[in-house]
Amino acid sequence: MITAGIDLSADVKKTGVASIEWSDGRAVVVDLSVGQHDDAALCELIRAVDKTGIDCPLGWPSPFIDYLIAHRAGGHDLVVPETRHALTQRTTDIHVTARTGTRPLSVSADRIGSAAMRCAAVLSILTRSGARVDRTGQTGPIVEVYPAAALKFWGLPNTGYKGTKATETGQRSTLVSRILRAMPWLDLGDHRESCLHSDDALDAVLCAVIAGLSRQGLCEPVPESALQVAQAEGWVALPTTGALTAVEGSQ
Repeated sequence: MITAGIDLSADVKKTGVASIEWSDGRAVVVDLSVGQHDDAALCELIRAVDKTGIDCPLGWPSPFIDYLIAHRAGGHDLVVPETRHALTQRTTDIHVTARTGTRPLSVSADRIGSAAMRCAAVLSILTRSGARVDRTGQTGPIVEVYPAAALKFWGLPNTGYKGTKATETGQRSTLVSRILRAMPWLDLGDHRESCLHSDDALDAVLCAVIAGLSRQGLCEPVPESALQVAQAEGWVALPTTGALTAVEGSQ
């Protein structure tokens, strides 16, 4: 099994991409780069592997879309909610916050919206090529992932490691060591230095790891009550509690 991870940015130069080969109870990083993949290259990668984890919202809150459509139509039928939470938080964002205590950035009110616009274009290319994109992540070639939430879920540091300052690179070095202790089956190969040098590279590896867990059924299923909305808004895959220790037995 081969999985990929995409730490997606609106800027190609900041987009990290990793590929992991899973075999005999091991997960080996076989490719890792930052700034090398345009939209077409990302689609080619997604089509070539078994599952790809994308760190980016796959959709927008449905009430926000309805809000924009009503506004474009003149505003006569626009319903103003009592709070903006329904416009800024997807159902999966609320779920992730409740499960992990980590609140995802708002795709409709934060800068991550720019990356989501690029992601929408990538998904469009995939669908035009015949791929069946399932935004719930339960089937199809992609799954939405959120490394910060997964790290929190695993009891690992999930803040302070992004950036190029000495304190940030130091925390990233500590995080890499702790990840490898928590995942003795993960082999960074020749790419450990890349993870130490770049948080985009490290997050791409984590995206590929979560994609592999998803492919092996080691992520929590989408609640039945949320399936319909998740198909439109996207859904963040959270690893099951025992996912890390279950990897070797599931190979």
